[in-house]
Amino acid sequence: MTSNSAEPLPEEWGTAEHVPVEELARRQGVGPVASIDDLARPDLFESDEELDEFLAMVYANRRAGLA
Repeated sequence: MTSNSAEPLPEEWGTAEHVPVEELARRQGVGPVASIDDLARPDLFESDEELDEFLAMVYANRRAGLA
């Protein structure tokens, strides 16, 4: 389903900007995660150094109040 083929929203949902998460999931054909292994991406970072740089950036942004 594409955004061009949006179905009419029930009146109780308010405006078109508000769509409950359950409805978004239904439209996109997604369901709950069955296993944490479904989220694992072992090749996400090419090296331990790349992971360390990413984590350092995340921690720095959190301390700076940007994340």
